[in-house]
Amino acid sequence: MILPGEPLPVHLMNTIWADRNGIHDTLATLDSLRGWLAVVHDDATAQRITEDDIPYFHTLRNALRRLAAHRTEDPRARATTSPLTPHQAVAIVNRTIAQSPTSPQLSLADNTLSSTAISKGTPATQTLAAFATQSIPVLATAPLHACLAPACVIYFTKDHPRREWCSTTCGNRARAARHYNRHKPT
Repeated sequence: MILPGEPLPVHLMNTIWADRNGIHDTLATLDSLRGWLAVVHDDATAQRITEDDIPYFHTLRNALRRLAAHRTEDPRARATTSPLTPHQAVAIVNRTIAQSPTSPQLSLADNTLSSTAISKGTPATQTLAAFATQSIPVLATAPLHACLAPACVIYFTKDHPRREWCSTTCGNRARAARHYNRHKPT
């Protein structure tokens, strides 16, 4: 599920999603990983990702989801299935960032100085390092929340004070469940 306006690390966390048929993994196959990356990041990079890169995306996603669960005190058992401890998850994020260091570079073109950044590593390590780097402010200071609608496993950044769910669908599901619980026969 791709929620508009969410930071890239939240998009990565939400590649695990649920519906009536169960929990799904958007990164299960190379084609689905490439399709997802083309939508949220960059199509040129997506096409350079290989089958061998899938476990690295899973590892970072699991670490980010574990840290999101820790940060939001997420009570949802279905959303927090990662066996990682928060300390292990932090180590994975930091190791991922270190695998593709970025260096600022100064360039001169047409008598104009400009700044660029150069990353080392494969397209996958560069992409994962960018996601991991962007996850630091999301996990440390952003208004990150777990959607507590029935059966949902999504995280979102709260962009409005009254927002409680990741989507209107989850809001409707939560209101329907509340209504049912108030009016169900005893």
